[in-house]
Amino acid sequence: MHPHRLFRSTPFRLALAFALLFVCAFLLSGFVTFTLIKNELDARYDSQTKELFQIISQTYGDSDIQDVIDATRMHIGATTDKRNIFLLQAADGKILAANVPPLSIPDGWSRRLGADFGVPGDFTYRVLAGKVGPDRLIVGTNNEETGELQEIVVTSFGWALLVVIALAIGAGALIASRAQRRLDAVRDTMGRVSHGELSARIPLLGRGDDVDLLSRDINVALERLSLAVESMRQVSTDIAHDLKTPLNHLRMTLEDASLKQANGEPVGSELELAMAEAGQIDETFEALLRIAQIESGARKSRFSSVDLSDVLSSLVEVYGDVAEDSGQQVMFEVEAGGVSAVFGDRELLTQMYANLIENSIRYAGAGAVIRLRLFVKAESVRTSVEDSGPGIPKDEHANVFRRLYRLEKSRTSPGTGLGLSLVKAIADLHGATIWLEDAAPGLRVVLTYPSADK
Repeated sequence: MHPHRLFRSTPFRLALAFALLFVCAFLLSGFVTFTLIKNELDARYDSQTKELFQIISQTYGDSDIQDVIDATRMHIGATTDKRNIFLLQAADGKILAANVPPLSIPDGWSRRLGADFGVPGDFTYRVLAGKVGPDRLIVGTNNEETGELQEIVVTSFGWALLVVIALAIGAGALIASRAQRRLDAVRDTMGRVSHGELSARIPLLGRGDDVDLLSRDINVALERLSLAVESMRQVSTDIAHDLKTPLNHLRMTLEDASLKQANGEPVGSELELAMAEAGQIDETFEALLRIAQIESGARKSRFSSVDLSDVLSSLVEVYGDVAEDSGQQVMFEVEAGGVSAVFGDRELLTQMYANLIENSIRYAGAGAVIRLRLFVKAESVRTSVEDSGPGIPKDEHANVFRRLYRLEKSRTSPGTGLGLSLVKAIADLHGATIWLEDAAPGLRVVLTYPSADK
């Protein structure tokens, strides 16, 4: 990956950010650890210095200063490299025993540089000064071990810091390179889609990580977009095909009327025919606009709890007489195990079932029985509209929901081919699942809704 792209890569920046946080945490924990160790060592030095001072001062028990001098000299002899310093001075300033030059130090605890005692090095001494009889005793212990520890810790932390930074840059570059390849795949796919290749999809690695989940969602959206575009293309083709014939009929009818009028013949029948053709065209556009309005979801603002049992029983009463006139029968059966309510638009649901019933009355034939069934379960409400007519071939079940699709290829019978498309749009708006079944004989249209109580 080019260095310019590397530093602009989000995964690389995240890796560096986490590395920085780790380094800060590492340094903070190291500082706390070093401070605790240093304080422990200082406490030990203070204890050791105090112990030496007490041992020497206790030899003055018989008021014999010579014992103090001997004890001081003995400790001086046991000290190497001036690890400890001792200075015993008489009241008049005379040095009685010492391994360092005289130095004015106040009583109590203090910290002095080694250079103050003529000791080379950059370490310091923890010093305790006080009276021993008439004389004055100074005892000190250097912190050379603390200094060495500090040097080791600083060096270790410095190397560790370099290793962490190197690993962060290397790991960040690796992660950024792998993530960038996946992001490039997303960009490449979206670029192909933007140039009209709607079948392009983002490859999934199957890891189930964030990029895979995002890619899957994008693929789902692209699939929906592809279906929507294909549907629009199909609808445009169907509209052009379906309207071409009635428009040609309308034009020819008007031409006939024009010729008859020129010859002084009556044109009433031609005008009536033209009005019928225009009405059919208008009906087609009205149905298309209504489907578009439903699919936009604008009617969802009117949703409320709707009792499907009430809707279906009302439709049975309305269409019962119509079916009888055609030698048919409409029946309603309920298997209710709960409240048959769904969340939706009552007017649209009524229109949907009215379309299904009208289709059955129109195509089932004389003597057919049309059954409306309602099944209520704990989590769903299921309805079906079934007739005993000729039915629809199974390989046409998916096609009949397409707009302007008609089983009658000659299209000589009245109709727009939008009835089941409208039913499908209303079902989708209500979150219902719709499918067709062979009723043997006849057709069964099944709709399953989520319960209004869910």
